[in-house]
Amino acid sequence: MKTAIVTGSSGNMGQAVVRKFLAEGYRVIGTIAPNDPVQINIEDVNFEKAEIDLMSEEDAEKFVASMVSKYGTIHSVVLTVGGFVMGKIADTKTSDIAKQYQLNFETAYNIARPAFAHMMEKKSGRIFLVGSRPGINAANSKGMIAYGLSKSLVFRLAELMNDEAKGVNVVTSVIVPSTIDTAPNRASMPDADFNNWIKPEAIADIIHFYCTDAADVLREPVIKLYNKS
Repeated sequence: MKTAIVTGSSGNMGQAVVRKFLAEGYRVIGTIAPNDPVQINIEDVNFEKAEIDLMSEEDAEKFVASMVSKYGTIHSVVLTVGGFVMGKIADTKTSDIAKQYQLNFETAYNIARPAFAHMMEKKSGRIFLVGSRPGINAANSKGMIAYGLSKSLVFRLAELMNDEAKGVNVVTSVIVPSTIDTAPNRASMPDADFNNWIKPEAIADIIHFYCTDAADVLREPVIKLYNKS
């Protein structure tokens, strides 16, 4: 049985990914933040919930090591944790950038680094980071400077990891979704055309596909899931 780690498993995207991988026969370890108020209603013998402070490099590294010790091989890691804040340059302090850096980069890097080292040792594995349109193109970061800067590092990390993994079957992908069709997004943008948005289940389907043999020849993928928007 293959094993996947999904961070942010209480979020809309995280839960969709967990359910997809379970349906495909994976064992899934889903992380949640300490004192996370969101309940995960997933009753499956192959689902394991882990409470981890992903901003703690030590805790994250110990968590990955414990999963490797317990299950032998981690085949896929999907890192969905992140945060968002608005703010133009004049309104954005370095402390604001630091907070977004922690939420959008450190929470990913703290798991990706030990997971990548493990996969390089095994010579196989898939890591998925979550980027954004503001992160992929600075022109889209107007009015959300801290968020865009922090997300831009996700793409640079993927490039560095894929360069280091040349010749090895370890691939880091960046998922770039447009507006995700969730209840909070619908509530905040009631006049939008929801048909143009991307559903969490569709994102999960694509992520799983990139873990299959059919996608084995792909390298350095940046996966733009924009639907019609």
